[in-house]
Amino acid sequence: MDHQLLNLDELALRLGRDRREVERLVQRGNLPGRKINDQWQFHPAEVTQWLEQEIRGYSDAELLQLEGAQRSTELDPQLPVTSLLKPDLVQVPLEARTKRSVLESLLEVAGRTWQVWEPSSILKAMLEREAACSTGFENGVAIPHTRTPMPDALGESLIAFGRTFSGIPFGAPKRALSDIYFLVLCRDSRTHLQVLARLGRMIQLPGFLDELRATEDPRATYDIIVAADQKLS
Repeated sequence: MDHQLLNLDELALRLGRDRREVERLVQRGNLPGRKINDQWQFHPAEVTQWLEQEIRGYSDAELLQLEGAQRSTELDPQLPVTSLLKPDLVQVPLEARTKRSVLESLLEVAGRTWQVWEPSSILKAMLEREAACSTGFENGVAIPHTRTPMPDALGESLIAFGRTFSGIPFGAPKRALSDIYFLVLCRDSRTHLQVLARLGRMIQLPGFLDELRATEDPRATYDIIVAADQKLS
């Protein structure tokens, strides 16, 4: 399904938006699409990449709308992040001092599940994603992932978390340093977008990032993340 072109109605459903609103975005050149036989057609991968950039500026209401439109079968709709993040996938501190070592360390953490079948391929894809545009936010959070889902490299979708005790350059806007990392590895774009939307809502919760930075215990960190996920249910 992720490889099939979407028409305007299908895209509106995927985005959780009114068809007329989506059509205006396309006509203004704000959303990637092309006309084929006088009908708008959209490539899911291009839409996902566009969303990944737009999502940075979304409000909680907009993120909720996007999250609700995905309906991944891999996730508990009430607890999408908790569905993929297990206690042993939390590493605090994460021993890393460079962007590459952060990605390598997070992949090692993810490998504890035995669901990462091709770590070298995933690392290469994540580095290519970061070269195109950093996944770092101004608030010190980074959400590294691949540009497109890699179902052949994964047994199951997963999230791994790590926090470095000092910020490192990760390419975030305004040269902000990063210290909180959610590695998102999903087998399909619906799961990927639903998780990104939920994480976007979580990092907007008052006090959430402060709580993460205040603990050095992996289990306590996991509990903070689960509590935030539950708060949004």
